[in-house]
Amino acid sequence: MSTERKPRADAERKPRADAERNRARVLEAARALLAEQDDVQLPEIARVAGVGVGTVYRNFPDRRALVEALAEQRFAEIAEYARKRCLDGKSGVKRYLRHVGEVLSGDRALSSAIETARASAGSEPRGEALKQLETVVAQAIAADRAAGVLRADCTVADVYLLVGCLSSVVRTESGDWRRFLELSLEGILPRD
Repeated sequence: MSTERKPRADAERKPRADAERNRARVLEAARALLAEQDDVQLPEIARVAGVGVGTVYRNFPDRRALVEALAEQRFAEIAEYARKRCLDGKSGVKRYLRHVGEVLSGDRALSSAIETARASAGSEPRGEALKQLETVVAQAIAADRAAGVLRADCTVADVYLLVGCLSSVVRTESGDWRRFLELSLEGILPRD
């Protein structure tokens, strides 16, 4: 007869909670360091996060994986904003695009790191947070179209095209992104 005891559920969860806290600390440190310099390395992130280098590498095997996690985090934050503020049919798409512009211009270093990581890997945005963001943008479009404040043929792809252009204007500092957005929004208003 075996006297082996099952571990308590609390004991199983505690390391997971610690691991999640460490992961969050690494992401927070990475975001802060990227705001100061673009060539930050994983050992420096570990030091600032107060964790061992092994903890960083267990969560993020390389810099690109870390940057992808930061992009996923950003998508989740934008999606949460859109869920709370852009589904009322009162120009939610316009509000969403303005928010994206604020996020991009407020954290240019992260935007640059994401762009660089994706360009070198040849990858497109992906992940659960992106799927959720696409869903909420589609809902905002539907609400605005139903309210008559958005063109009937506006799609998620159209909004992402505007986001891509907006991102480029912010990243390259090729003009006032607010003015660019104002002009662009004219193209998605209902036609007379």
